[in-house]
Amino acid sequence: MSRVAGISMLVVIAAVATAVGYHLSRDRAPAPAPARTMPASTVPEVRPLFSLQDAEGRSRQISEWDGRPLLINFWATWCAPCRREIPLLNQLRAERASAGFEVIGIAVDFRDDVIAYMRDTPVDYPVLIGEQEGLDVARAFGMETMGFPFTVFTDRQGRIVTVHVGELHGPQAEVILAAVEDVDSGRVDIEAARAELRSSLAHLKAEET
Repeated sequence: MSRVAGISMLVVIAAVATAVGYHLSRDRAPAPAPARTMPASTVPEVRPLFSLQDAEGRSRQISEWDGRPLLINFWATWCAPCRREIPLLNQLRAERASAGFEVIGIAVDFRDDVIAYMRDTPVDYPVLIGEQEGLDVARAFGMETMGFPFTVFTDRQGRIVTVHVGELHGPQAEVILAAVEDVDSGRVDIEAARAELRSSLAHLKAEET
């Protein structure tokens, strides 16, 4: 992709990003409003396989983290909510690393911009970078209508427990990660965890309004 074409694509995505801020899981019906919702059936059951380069230019396969619960965060340097999330993601990783939990950042942005940004901003988790390749990975997760940031939560088997679209906040992350832990421990099955998440996240949203 040329730089001009890439910038045009990112501008379009930035405009879409201001219009979305909702949760979805694979079995959730589309919300009646606002517009630009995505049919939940497009989100795959299992995390797709992909590879992207890291900040050092090495090709990394997502399968390197098989067997671990993952938080996969799609972001860009030009996205203000994405930047605000980074301290929380650093904290979540630090608190749960001993249990095998990992945060993976997917920067859908120009490589030079990402590397320059990371020189000045601590990012304590692996970051993979791709322009068109990053967009392709986002689409592989079912995000045909994209808004950044969005965050995918998977269990140890690589199954997608839920996808959060919009800025992630601490209370939301705690509720979702507790559900992932319940699935991994066998306390609940994944469908029951998704149903409980819908209820818990809706309650959180109601408290915010």
